[in-house]
Formats: sequence, C-alpha cells, structure tokens
Amino acid sequence: MNSLEQAEDLKAFERRLTEYIHCLQPATGRWRMLLIVVSVCTATGAWNWLIDPETQKVSFFTSLWNHPFFTISCITLIGLFFAGIHKRVVAPSICSVSNCISRVQYVL
Repeated sequence: MNSLEQAEDLKAFERRLTEYIHCLQPATGRWRMLLIVVSVCTATGAWNWLIDPETQKVSFFTSLWNHPFFTISCITLIGLFFAGIHKRVVAPSICSVSNCISRVQYVL
C-alpha cells in the first residue's frame, strides 16, 4: 500500500469516527435528561418522605408503602443504573469529537 492509499484510508477512518461520535450526541442528551428528571423526582420524594412525621412512627416498609412516589422513583433510578445509564451518559463526553480525532491523528 503506498502512502496515497494510506492517507485516503486515514481520512475515511477519520470521517467515519466523526460521524459515529456525532450520532451519539442526541441519544446522550435524552439519557441525561431522563437521568436528571428521575434524580429530581427521587430527591423530591425523599424530602417528602423524610419530613413526614409518620415515617418515624411506622416500620420502614410501611413508610415506603405510604410514599409511593418516592418508592417508584427510587426503584426507577436504581433500575436505570443497573441498565447502564451511567455508561450512556458519561462515555460520549469522555471522547469528544475534537479530542478523539486529535488522539487518532497523533497515534496514526
């Protein structure tokens, strides 16, 4: 393979890498928004759960039963983390377009 073919292969690889990273951005935004909404719901439910005077008087499971908003929000948040939302939110920001392309160009 001569140097002209290698240069064209590198340019094609760089274009494909740029397209791939740009495709991740809209999905990442939606996952971040979902994580923010569920986190705010969980925090709001936790606040209401903690300031309720009945929480201290009843058992733990009864207090969770009395606060379904907090219980469902908390279960949803835990489920999202088990499903890997932390990878979907953080991974694309680790390899931003310009940073990733500059690393590829440096290595190749």
